[in-house]
Amino acid sequence: MDDAQQRSELFDRLAVVGKAFASANRLKIIDLLGQGERSVDSIAREVGLGVTTASAHLQILKLANVVATRTEGTRVFYRLAGDDVATLYASLGAVARTHSADVERALATYFGTGALDDVELITRKELRRRMKAGDVVVVDVRPPEEFEAGHIPGARSVPFGDLLEHLAEVDDDVEIVAYCRGAHCVLAHDAVRLLAAEGRSAVRLEDGMLEWRAAGLPVAAGAGR
Repeated sequence: MDDAQQRSELFDRLAVVGKAFASANRLKIIDLLGQGERSVDSIAREVGLGVTTASAHLQILKLANVVATRTEGTRVFYRLAGDDVATLYASLGAVARTHSADVERALATYFGTGALDDVELITRKELRRRMKAGDVVVVDVRPPEEFEAGHIPGARSVPFGDLLEHLAEVDDDVEIVAYCRGAHCVLAHDAVRLLAAEGRSAVRLEDGMLEWRAAGLPVAAGAGR
């Protein structure tokens, strides 16, 4: 095989990984697995696909070595092959948001606002500084199973639907920082707007758990409040 053929072979192999990302449903799966390991039936349910269709997408991701598996009895569990996969997905989203007006418009529509700056954001660096100072309460508004799979150390698990019920547990003069799955997750955005309507000071983490993991920051696991 000459150099030109070897180069073509290399780019063919790279294209396999690129094609694994070239599906809205597979991106949804990667986004979900960025929160932690999931069974096939759980992935299908969360993404809104039939089990057979979800399995087919998962096989494409596995052939591209984007996901890894383990078996427990008759059940197969999937996870991202590494934090670098989360980094690649996060980078894809960042590039799309920066350079695609269509993505920006779709995101604004999804968030239910004409602009994405209708809630105040806080960076990961600033959040860590303020958590160390102890002047914020961090709430994870994702479902409990995602919190248990991995969360920001020190965060409280308060699923979005339970937010107002537990609001009295936070002192009125303490600012609340909400976060969810990632930059494309609407839960934290809605949580901040809901808290503001209740007269509480709240901001949203600039992205979410997926980007936190991708940045190599500490992650805690297990249930808790």
